[in-house]
Amino acid sequence: DLGSSVFVFPQESQSAHVQVTAKLEQPLSNFTVCLRSYTDLTRPYSLFSYATKKQSNEILLFKPKPGQYDLSVGNKILSFKVPEILGESQHVCVSWESSTGIVGFWFNGKPWPRKGLQKGYTVGMPASILLGQDQDSFGGGFDAKQSFVGEISSVYMWDTGISTSEVLLAIHGTPGQTPIFGWRNFPYKIVGEVYLKP
Repeated sequence: DLGSSVFVFPQESQSAHVQVTAKLEQPLSNFTVCLRSYTDLTRPYSLFSYATKKQSNEILLFKPKPGQYDLSVGNKILSFKVPEILGESQHVCVSWESSTGIVGFWFNGKPWPRKGLQKGYTVGMPASILLGQDQDSFGGGFDAKQSFVGEISSVYMWDTGISTSEVLLAIHGTPGQTPIFGWRNFPYKIVGEVYLKP
């Protein structure tokens, strides 16, 4: 249980990341990812990268600049505009469902207008799931200029959609639905210079 701990990524790096060692049982026709990040970066960076052998951007949560988050599903991108906040941590959740293609996005617990992407698509497996780097190949192909510097915590992933009330539970570390992996039972391996700190 990582509780109130955070992963600290102390500097720009072409290698440092956290590998999520959870094994997915089957391909995903729905998913939700939530996490909290804290950084003063203004350049592009990757938060959450889920790659398969066929598709390096199977799921990618990426921040190209302050005030914007990009979600890729199967290498197609949706952008969400958010307030530009520096000096505070930011909590985001994204959900996607194959049957409609509808994407939900929550910023600091508040739902944004829903959009659509990749209706009928299936997210493949086996997956390489990483925090803090953008995979351009399965488990690699990192670019230091897209690496994360700062703190990441409260990472959750479900194979279902999510409601705003669930998002609020996740923010407080008490999710109602059992995740594929979550901060209370987080299977991870640190690669390179990343530290788990209180």
